Order: sequence, then structure tokens, then C-alpha cells
Amino acid sequence: MVVDDHPVVIAGVRAWCSLADPPIQVLDAGPTVATAWLPPGNGADVVVFDLQLDLTGPAYGDLKRLVDAGRQVVVYSMRADRETVLNCLDIGAFTYLTKAEGEDHLVAATLAAAQNVPYLPPMLSGAFGTDNRPDRPRLSPRETEVLLEWFRSESKEMVAKRLHLTVRRVNACLERARIKYANVGRPAPTKAALVARAIQDGLVQADEL
Repeated sequence: MVVDDHPVVIAGVRAWCSLADPPIQVLDAGPTVATAWLPPGNGADVVVFDLQLDLTGPAYGDLKRLVDAGRQVVVYSMRADRETVLNCLDIGAFTYLTKAEGEDHLVAATLAAAQNVPYLPPMLSGAFGTDNRPDRPRLSPRETEVLLEWFRSESKEMVAKRLHLTVRRVNACLERARIKYANVGRPAPTKAALVARAIQDGLVQADEL
């Protein structure tokens, strides 16, 4: 579903989704986040969310409520400053697109969000590359090794085999990494979120995945 206060944007997103391969069904659209909580919008797999719905500033509170409810949110905004982008990711947005990135990236990001696989558009890649904030967790060499191998593997069992570890040890390393990110206010509850954190912190490059 689409939350945006510009009818032309909603019309464009509907058209792009209908032409996608496979087609994406837009269940509902509206100018306020309330649409996302009411039928049929509350049944959507993905919420395409305009962060700036009025003149009061970015709607971080609405974004957080959607994320806390387990919704997959693709932020689609005119704002392109690094601080806004990284704040949205720290809150838990699936990914961040500027409206200048257009049809190809919005369709691809929406399909990726529905499948819970990472998606890194150009704007987001640039924001990650310049993220020099001090709130990065200190992962041990083993935690980092397990994390990176997991990004490249289909299962934790495969990680364990490649690194000559037990699956229990792999799970423990991944859980410690999640806890360390949560402790600095940057939760990463899913594999896609951990990939995003690792790219943010320079542990892995997007083209390595």
C-alpha cells in the first residue's frame, strides 16, 4: 500500500506496480498513515511511505509505529540528506529511496521487501559510504567472520561447515552481534537488517553480496 499526499505520486506508483513482472497489487493508498492501519491497507505486505506528509518535519514516529508492528516499510521521499536516510534505517525501515530514483528502483525495492531480501539503491549506498557516526558496535573477529559468511550462504548449517564450527556456535555469534547492535540503539532483528548494518559499518561492500 502507498502512503503519500500527492495524488500524482500515488497514480505513478500504481501504474508502475501494475506493469511490474510479476505485477504488484496495490491494496490501498492515501494521504495519511491511518490508511496503513485500516482494511484493506492493513493487509499489505509492504508499505511505501512518504516520510514528509506535512510541514512539521519527517514522520519518524509514524515510521517507528509501522516498524514496531512488523510492517515492511520502503521509505519513498524527496528528502535526500544523509542524516534522514540513516535515521530511517536505524528506526528499522526496510530501505530508503528518493523519488528521483524512480520506477526501476521502487519496483525492485518493493519486491525485495515482500521477499525480505536486502535491496541497496544508489542513494542508500552513498549514505552508507559516508556513515562515520561513533555508535558502531565492537564485534569480535569471530563474530564478524560468521556474520559475513552467513550473508554469502544459504543456511547456518553451510556457514558452520565452511568455518568448521557447530551450528550452535554460529547461532551464538549471530545472536551476540544482534545484541551488540541493539545495545547501541541500532536493532537488526532480521538477516536483511544485519546486512544493512554491516554495509553501513564498512564490514562488507554491497557488490560483495
